Amino acid sequence: MSRLGIAWRVAALGLAFAVLGPPHWIALRLLRRRAALAPVLFHRVFLRLFGVRVMQSGTPPAPGEAALVLANHVSWLDIIAVGSLRPLSFVAKSEIAGWPLIGALAGLQRTIYIDRQRRGATATVSTAMGHRLAEGELVVLFAEGTTGDGTRLLPFRSSLVGAARAALQAEAGRGRVRLQPLAITYPRRNGLPVTRAERAEIAWYGDMELAPHLAAFVQGGPIDVHVVWGAPIVFEATTDRKAATAAAEAEVRAALRGIGAGGDGAAPAPNVRPAASDRGLQGQEIATV
Repeated sequence: MSRLGIAWRVAALGLAFAVLGPPHWIALRLLRRRAALAPVLFHRVFLRLFGVRVMQSGTPPAPGEAALVLANHVSWLDIIAVGSLRPLSFVAKSEIAGWPLIGALAGLQRTIYIDRQRRGATATVSTAMGHRLAEGELVVLFAEGTTGDGTRLLPFRSSLVGAARAALQAEAGRGRVRLQPLAITYPRRNGLPVTRAERAEIAWYGDMELAPHLAAFVQGGPIDVHVVWGAPIVFEATTDRKAATAAAEAEVRAALRGIGAGGDGAAPAPNVRPAASDRGLQGQEIATV
């Protein structure tokens, strides 16, 4: 991609933000409305401008159904890819709030921040997540706690999965909460399978500097993102938090393994209990954004 091509795409993205941002901010701050369409549209504009195609398979939560989404984390691009699918909010480290531009975008996405240096932060964030779930929202938690290099899945952390119990407490009539495993992978670039050497141009992890990484991203060509909704897991008042987290991790691992083997990633993980309302929903839906 030439410098001119990059420049006009950045300008178009800035224009989209200028058009969508102020009304969304007014709806959130002044009208106190749970406005959510603007971030979805902004993410879709980004994907179209920079040649990112998102494919999804599996059965996502029904519109209006609350779910705590437990996903793996590969890149900053995960947020845009998942955020383009439907209205939702993310959980992120508090440092992001102070980042130029990215912090502003995260705020418009109604991101829930966690200060990992503060004692008691987990309980506070779990409560905030629980209230969102009790209100029927989708909350995405990158359960590895950090980004990986895209070649292996890191262990899922169970601490913030306690938000599901907080949701049950916030709404006494609610008998269960849906935990939704979500696998994210980047299988192809320029129509060809992504090699190990190319993963550093997509994955952002460790001490990688953002500017060179973004430069490699825009120069590398079109990317395919595959998002797989795994079998949902019921979380009830008596559910063991760690066991539920382990089941979600197993489901994501199975999906990633299925994609790596050339499948659609929909193979169910063993010992995963699907939600009663979703039993029998084994058909796969492929959608391109």
